[in-house]
Amino acid sequence: MGSDIVTRLRAIDCCALSDALDRLKLPGVVTGLPQHSGSGRIAGRAVTVRLGTGDPPPGPPRHLGTTAIEVSDAESIIVIEQRTGIEAGCWGGLLTLGAITRGVAGVVADGPVRDIDEARGLDFPIFTNRLTCLTARGRVVEKETNGPVTIGGRRVEPGDYVVADNSATIFIKPADVDRVLEAAEAIAARESAMASAIRAGTPISAVMGGNYEHMLTEQQG
Repeated sequence: MGSDIVTRLRAIDCCALSDALDRLKLPGVVTGLPQHSGSGRIAGRAVTVRLGTGDPPPGPPRHLGTTAIEVSDAESIIVIEQRTGIEAGCWGGLLTLGAITRGVAGVVADGPVRDIDEARGLDFPIFTNRLTCLTARGRVVEKETNGPVTIGGRRVEPGDYVVADNSATIFIKPADVDRVLEAAEAIAARESAMASAIRAGTPISAVMGGNYEHMLTEQQG
């Protein structure tokens, strides 16, 4: 079931998903996290990491991000909150290599990422709002893996569906994903038909008429 949903999400761009969320009056769009490495759209389930200041949680010390990598698979996207205001990398080159060995789909980070040239060389997808060379060591620590995080002002839970491309990052609750997909696929199909009509010579004013303006308020049928 999950694999089928992820496969369908990978086929839909974030603009169509955003339109579907608008139609259904659901939140989930985050902008301002451009793709800095890798290529193409990614989709999967969120494995979350929250960084902060002070002491790490009790227990044996672990490098930040390593737990997330080890619980991930090919349908995982590691989603990181590093909103401390301290410039310190929340992801780096060795973590990228470790994620690749697990088949992780990519990383979405609200916070600085370092070693971006290594990620580019490995063609590993990373979406983030900031880059840095500064290490996390002595600056920030991992507070929690697979708890709630805040990304671009949106609350994200572990297991939420994630889609990211060069337009936006979309977060979808599992309880909503079926109806979001149904709406997004209908929107994408309609826009594909409109594109075909434009290519065939139909005037664009006729293609993008009043019906198009009200498309997001129409009921699916």
